Amino acid sequence: MTIPLADAPLTDLPALCGRLADAGYTDVWSSEATTTDGIVPLALAAGEPRLRLGSAIVSAYTRGPALLAQTAATMAAAAPGRFVLGLGTSSDVIVSNWNSIPFSRPYQRMLDTVRFLRRAFAGEKISEEFPSFTVRGFRLGVAPSAPPKIMVAALRPRMLEFAGREADGVILNWLSPADCDTVLPHVREHNSDAEVVARIFVYVHDDPAAARPLLRKMIAAYLTVPVYREFHLWLGRQAALEGMWSAWAAGDRKAALAAIPDEVVDELIVHGTVEQCRAGLRRYVEHGVTTPVLSIVNGGPNPMDLASALAAD
Repeated sequence: MTIPLADAPLTDLPALCGRLADAGYTDVWSSEATTTDGIVPLALAAGEPRLRLGSAIVSAYTRGPALLAQTAATMAAAAPGRFVLGLGTSSDVIVSNWNSIPFSRPYQRMLDTVRFLRRAFAGEKISEEFPSFTVRGFRLGVAPSAPPKIMVAALRPRMLEFAGREADGVILNWLSPADCDTVLPHVREHNSDAEVVARIFVYVHDDPAAARPLLRKMIAAYLTVPVYREFHLWLGRQAALEGMWSAWAAGDRKAALAAIPDEVVDELIVHGTVEQCRAGLRRYVEHGVTTPVLSIVNGGPNPMDLASALAAD
């Protein structure tokens, strides 16, 4: 499950995590965009020993290498053996537009960050000029006794292959179950046992005509970002999404939303009745996702009601 849950206050999160575990959820995963950061919700959830905690994702740019190592080591100490560091490059919007950091050489930045973290978690003192950053004389004050797994968020072949080769698994986002058949061979080629985490947006409703306008807004907000546009071009959605991209570039947001076909909405977001949503989630597992991470779109005062209804048998 993605945390925090919908409209629930952060102060309720520790109790809600107990209820998630009671309902059968094994993991909680954070995100980091415009709402909470990617670490504080996990720290609040760490007191529930039945849950694994993961970040999906924190950026390899917006925290410096040493601070990133310290953050991960602290979470590993708070939840020994239960914390997974999910890393990604994020996007030029978040890194450059919002945080004033150059979004340059993303593949190299990820490679350097993962290799630096492996050494830092082992307690090594590091002084090195990596291709994308320099670290001088850093050593973790307390190296984690159980170094956290490192998962890499990836979209296209080079980063997918990197995730299989250098990390402990891959984190996916904004793809359909069938898209997994295109994506996952690039990971499995290098690690046949790699964990596959996918964040899956879920909207429970009984009126598709009323639901799709909201879901179109979500799609446009993400898929007009350059890294996601390139991802879906690679997946073969140019014809389906060119109308949205063209209208968005022209500044016509209304036309951009109208241009998103129903079939794209249905492919990329699990929605419908509880039973239909549960069936949609199972399709991801059938196509190779080992850890489906639900992100419930519905708001409301009782987020656990839907979480419990959607829990696996």
